[in-house]
Amino acid sequence: MKIVNDNRASRTFHPVWKIVLSGVILFGSVIGNGSIVNGAGSGQPTFQDTSKSFAKEAIARLVQKGIVAGTTEHTFEPKKAVTRAEFASFAVRLLGLEPVSNNIKPFADISAKAWYYGNVAAMTNLSILEGKGQNQFQPNASITREEAAALLVRMLKQHPVASDSIYNTYVDAADISSWALPYVQKVHQLGLMRGSSGMFRPADQVTREEAAVMLDSILQNNTWATQIQRKQDHGIQLGWQYNSSTAEFIRQVDQSPVNTVVPRWFFLNQDMNVSDHANATLISWASASGRALWPMLGNRSNKEMTHQMLSSSANREAVVNQVSAYVKKYKLGGINVDFENVDPVDREGFTAFVTSLTKSLHTLGAVVSVDVSPNLGSDWTAAFDYVKLGAISDYMVLMSYEEHWNGDPKPGSVASLPWVDRALTKMLSEVPRTKTILALPLYTRDWSTVNPATASWDITLGEQGVRALASGSLRNWDTQLKQYIINYTSNSVARAIWAEESRSLSAKVRMSGERNIAGLAYWYMGGETADVWNAITNAMRFESYQF
Repeated sequence: MKIVNDNRASRTFHPVWKIVLSGVILFGSVIGNGSIVNGAGSGQPTFQDTSKSFAKEAIARLVQKGIVAGTTEHTFEPKKAVTRAEFASFAVRLLGLEPVSNNIKPFADISAKAWYYGNVAAMTNLSILEGKGQNQFQPNASITREEAAALLVRMLKQHPVASDSIYNTYVDAADISSWALPYVQKVHQLGLMRGSSGMFRPADQVTREEAAVMLDSILQNNTWATQIQRKQDHGIQLGWQYNSSTAEFIRQVDQSPVNTVVPRWFFLNQDMNVSDHANATLISWASASGRALWPMLGNRSNKEMTHQMLSSSANREAVVNQVSAYVKKYKLGGINVDFENVDPVDREGFTAFVTSLTKSLHTLGAVVSVDVSPNLGSDWTAAFDYVKLGAISDYMVLMSYEEHWNGDPKPGSVASLPWVDRALTKMLSEVPRTKTILALPLYTRDWSTVNPATASWDITLGEQGVRALASGSLRNWDTQLKQYIINYTSNSVARAIWAEESRSLSAKVRMSGERNIAGLAYWYMGGETADVWNAITNAMRFESYQF
């Protein structure tokens, strides 16, 4: 979590799945102009031009599932070339994903209003799709066979194979681009693309009937199809309330996959009483909507007051009793402990407090989650015994942000992928993965490159998008940090933003998915743009596939 003035708001974890597929996919298929023709649910396709196509059966199956569509009600045009945008759209539907209208465009030559924009962005967010040249996608260019090979391998999360045997497989192997050779070798091994007469024809355009056979082959593989069709469960999805009314918070959560809500209700006071700001409307809504309710218990980052409580067993028990009474009164599912700026001398006292609170809440059927910053060996985290807290509490929430903090003399990312990866790796060396929740930022920082320590400030992802569109702004994707770096000038001052948005968050979600942790959290609800939720859902879903 991050410090906001003297309070720490809890973060939210959102269950990012909303689809349970009964067949392999989705709704109607979109053709080049965005219309739906002969899509799913329209009965058997009645195309007049596929009877002699080698892909006739594959086309019929894909049309029924809404993955591909005809070009008119009665024509499929099997020999017509497939564009890069069309193939990306086919892939999104086949994988059971959602289009994502990225707030920051991944390529300069695609319009956010284009029918294919959400599909191209969705594939780019997952690193399945790549551009052609500097910041270009060429959506209307025909996809080549070697490009299709690369997409198929990435779609199935396979590892490209570099082998000289490809030269024994295809007589035109020398014509295959060097970057594409491992992908062509892999799709040959998988049986998804074979070529003909000993030739692969890497630069040839992929036709609609060829694309149908490739995609249908994936669904005819029981292992792959089962993964795509299975019900998704992405664990805890936790969202913190901050700077929003109850009505606003409910609306924010309703528009997200969050299944665990954390309002800022309980705070330790100087007299050792715990203030109660519970809201009956939110309690009723959480119960009716099936969301878990884990209100935050905060210390307002007050080191002295916190020491007064933690250093006295009587004070600790008094606070535990008050919090337990609130849990019982409001029938809460848990408490999110957010104590920050804790004195290192209170390390044992904090562990004792969490031990007592967890024991008490377990008798009420409630859980305890504890927010912690990355363990970097500094005084900021010295009060937290990660190993003992991980053993005692139900969940540990890793606040994986503030890599470069507010007031840092060196501008930089709030949460670059390498830094978050290292922080999570360290956490998992001390805390069981089944108890670990990774909190991600739905905010970033607008830095002055001249005076970063005093002339920089936090901004929402929406505010970030406005700056990205400002006249004269420059944007570059950093392949190491997995973030856009936005540079612009305001009032003659050079400024920089290390962006958090759908693409960067997708990379971090996928990384966390590889670790099979308990879930995700988000600081804070309302800081996001609407596209973020589909992006996160896609990343969690795609990462769960075990092809």
